[in-house]
Amino acid sequence: MITKEINSIQDLLVELAADNDGYNGSIWYRGQANKEWTLTPGYLRLITPPSESTLIKKFKQSAAMLIDTAPNQSFDWLFLMQHYGVPTRLLDWSESPLVALYFAVENHREHDDVDAALWALRPSELNKNAGINNTDEEFFIPSFEDVELVNYSVETLSQNTRTQQRPLATIATRNNARIQAQHGVFTIHHHDRTPIEGVGDSDHVIKYVIPDGSKAGLLEQLSLLGFTKFQLFPELSSIGDIINGELT
Repeated sequence: MITKEINSIQDLLVELAADNDGYNGSIWYRGQANKEWTLTPGYLRLITPPSESTLIKKFKQSAAMLIDTAPNQSFDWLFLMQHYGVPTRLLDWSESPLVALYFAVENHREHDDVDAALWALRPSELNKNAGINNTDEEFFIPSFEDVELVNYSVETLSQNTRTQQRPLATIATRNNARIQAQHGVFTIHHHDRTPIEGVGDSDHVIKYVIPDGSKAGLLEQLSLLGFTKFQLFPELSSIGDIINGELT
């Protein structure tokens, strides 16, 4: 796995141009506040989690009266749970490196003295480790509606606890303002707990380390380019947070 250091948006642009020269497939990005954190979804980080079905049932119990249209598929319930912070097998990525960079540095005060990380992923290369290699489409990425995802559904996993398959990169319908604003895409794990960066030979990921001393400056640069909380979370609560931040 390649690891590099960036201290400015200019550094990032230079490295991305060099690292992706000649590559025509999609590249996804994820920002994490601590460079030591692995690319493992929240549900698989739990020590003794309840079953995924139990979590969905608990979420449905209280969410049903608060949503206009209830999801029909278990994947749709996972998206909704992920959206509101419930641990799932999903890991959020973005097609925008600057969106991901924002998430790496936004809470720098809460993660003082810790280097952050921006991860770059080649999703179609990750999926080759799971046997997905479409000869008719070189950089094919399945969606949650495709047959490749059937074995990753909540129902299938609960019925087959012995099989362990590699994590997959997949796209979903952007059916809310937040995921659209963040150019959101996902990886999803099966029973296998291997982090994304530990799959295969790790050639599908690059890790850009952001030194602690550079995080505040990067956040300012992103703000100048219009990458703010309200742009990425177009919700009333974001407006309140921004106003309160201006008053302190």
